[in-house]
Amino acid sequence: MKNRVLIIVENSPVNFDPRVWKEATTLENNGYAVSVLCPRGNKAEPRHEVVDRVHVFRHPMPDESGGPVGYLCEYTAALFWEWIYSCWIYLTRGFDIIQGCSPPDNLFLIALPFKLLGVKYIFDHHDASPELYVAKYGKKTVLYKVLVLCERLTYMFSDVIIATNESYKNLAVTRGGHKHQDVFVVRNGPDLATFTPVAPNVSLKHGKTYLVAYVGNMGFQDGLDILLEAALHIKNSGRTDVHFTCVGKGPALSELRKMVAEKNLSDTVTFTGRLPDKDMLEILSTADVCVNPDRPCEMNNISTMIKIMEYMALGKPIVQFDMKEGRVSARDASLYADTVNQVPDFAAKIMWLLDRPCERERMGKLGRERVERALAWKHSVKQLLQAYERALTKRKDRKTAGARAFDIDNSMSDLGQQ
Repeated sequence: MKNRVLIIVENSPVNFDPRVWKEATTLENNGYAVSVLCPRGNKAEPRHEVVDRVHVFRHPMPDESGGPVGYLCEYTAALFWEWIYSCWIYLTRGFDIIQGCSPPDNLFLIALPFKLLGVKYIFDHHDASPELYVAKYGKKTVLYKVLVLCERLTYMFSDVIIATNESYKNLAVTRGGHKHQDVFVVRNGPDLATFTPVAPNVSLKHGKTYLVAYVGNMGFQDGLDILLEAALHIKNSGRTDVHFTCVGKGPALSELRKMVAEKNLSDTVTFTGRLPDKDMLEILSTADVCVNPDRPCEMNNISTMIKIMEYMALGKPIVQFDMKEGRVSARDASLYADTVNQVPDFAAKIMWLLDRPCERERMGKLGRERVERALAWKHSVKQLLQAYERALTKRKDRKTAGARAFDIDNSMSDLGQQ
């Protein structure tokens, strides 16, 4: 009988979360029966469907409103529906392991009742929620303290931790009190079998000589306002041969589009919104330079961004700020802008690369080789499977201990009768 898994992801529909989908299909291909529970991206999406043998369940979600109150309403509504759906999935398909994908760090609440039935909980730590809160709002309010408590309880009730990098593993050990053998680093590298370059499309350069591209989330912490200031700096320096295209969605998107108009950058910057993978790949394949303007802060310092490795997989040179995990991933495939003199230095490094095609080619090759050698998804498969084997071992140990306790009780009862 297959071991059964329920993966819960709250912050995005599974079709927009490549990490979760790679985890789900990898487990399914290695003998697990996998269910995924996530929010519906739109009303047209079915509440339940089977994709690549993975059962995908989608629950209702309120519209994204942003702000602490908006997030609180979103998480409360999500928690309610996750509990309802989890009970239904347990009754109809069953599961031996729940994997909760942060943020937020409240999914352990769904797992707690099932843990009483022997289900194990794996915490897949995508974002450090307390640091993420400070990155978004710049202060430590009462809600920040709630997030710290939720993270502490998540660590307490987790049987195994999956971390996206060594910094997050260190958090699980030092802040979460977990043993090294219960924490597994599963990096979020691209799947080179599907994430491949396509032929460049010159029309995507909007009549300019060069294209600078960004793909990813669009919140305050993602620093797109810094990128717009850098684009304005480049334009004001007399460079009219560069176009910027930003692909993605997030709570800051509408404000960013207003900034484009206010700064007279409509002829220089395009925000496309979220695009199908085919269109996104075409933009990245056409780009001369790819950027990661993540705002310098502790959250971004310790986090690994999938877009960095996607850029590298396509052989693109990168400009980003000088932060710890960004350097760990990209190494010599990137230039690193000063975190203090942010806008001028970021703009200068973009222009430096645009003027040096040989350097762009060299850095792109280094990035592609690093992904092939160490960062592609295939290198994370072993760690993912080991994490699940560890959780199953703990489950079997619990059953064995229970059986032994039962035998001892029976033996004591027999002695009493004698």
